[in-house]
Amino acid sequence: MQAAYKLKDLVLYFLKLGAIGFGGPVALVGYMHRDLVENRKWITEEDYKEGLALAQLAPGPLAAQLSIYLGYVHYRIMGATLVGLAFVLPSFLMVLGIGYAYVKAGGLPWMQAVFYGIGAAVIGIIAISSYKLSKKSLGKNWLLWGIAVVLAIATFVTEREILWLILASGAVTWLYSASAKTKSKALFISPVLLQITTSVDLNEKLTQIGWFFFKAGAFVFGSGLAIVPFLYGGVVKEYQWLDDQQFLDAVAVAMITPGPVVITVGFIGYLVAGFPGACVAALATFLPCYLFTVIPAPYFKKYGKHPSIKAFVDGVTAAAVGAIGGAVLVLGKRQITDVTSAMIALVTIVVLLKFKKVQEPVIIVIAALLGLLIKSKL
Repeated sequence: MQAAYKLKDLVLYFLKLGAIGFGGPVALVGYMHRDLVENRKWITEEDYKEGLALAQLAPGPLAAQLSIYLGYVHYRIMGATLVGLAFVLPSFLMVLGIGYAYVKAGGLPWMQAVFYGIGAAVIGIIAISSYKLSKKSLGKNWLLWGIAVVLAIATFVTEREILWLILASGAVTWLYSASAKTKSKALFISPVLLQITTSVDLNEKLTQIGWFFFKAGAFVFGSGLAIVPFLYGGVVKEYQWLDDQQFLDAVAVAMITPGPVVITVGFIGYLVAGFPGACVAALATFLPCYLFTVIPAPYFKKYGKHPSIKAFVDGVTAAAVGAIGGAVLVLGKRQITDVTSAMIALVTIVVLLKFKKVQEPVIIVIAALLGLLIKSKL
């Protein structure tokens, strides 16, 4: 069917959304529906729903995957590629600028004061996100809640995300939920491939960054915050590229910039290896997201509602929710070091629960000002 718009118009729209779209994945996908389906009528309701379903089923940050799919609808590979780049580019450039300023001024007291307040607020924000994800993803399913609790405990105890346990969660849910007719060997092709580890000599830091962030991008289900526990386990615990405070600062940067939350990888890459590190980290993280969208897109109408696929993803999503909960506890244990930081985190939680329209960037700015005020008096 002939598109009612030019590719240039769609690219410009996503460039703008990437530059001013605050509020996280749920808000971003809502903006896309409002603007492209309801107002401009460029995308049909059916195409939008299919894109959203694929974005929820496949690994990859939700908003970025949906944007890529919507670019694919009428303009195929070219549309998916250009739209994906346009959506991510503005926030990537912003985190590069913040990264440069952070490195240059990171040792200054005012910068440390700013991130003292921000770090505590981020704990509250992630806690609320974990709560909302739990309600939305787990419902009243006792099996999914059990998986989430096990993963939360495992993440808290080991202080890293255990990938084989996440895959096992998907397999258990599939075995429990799917009937004998729906059990298909094809279901396990992608997850098994994702378990492959590398024996390649990774002495080069950029190669290490590329491989690690590629795996990170391949295991993000639904919310960009699902990548946080995985990143923490690798960036802080395994490779020790960043310390706990720097990692929290990286999450905070993602919160105060528009576009996909996953763009925090660009900031982390910059801190680890400068501009090349930022580019490699961002490209490696978003490549799986791109591939998991454009490769299955032609077949999704036929196979997307397959019960075994949905059951497996339900299990993996429950595991990801649990891992986020465990990561909140791990990060909170390190960030909440005094009564003041505990109060900032607690007030953040209360505000987000009571005032639904308050956006995270507003809270981050207020927390930064509080940090400056508090530390200046010490």
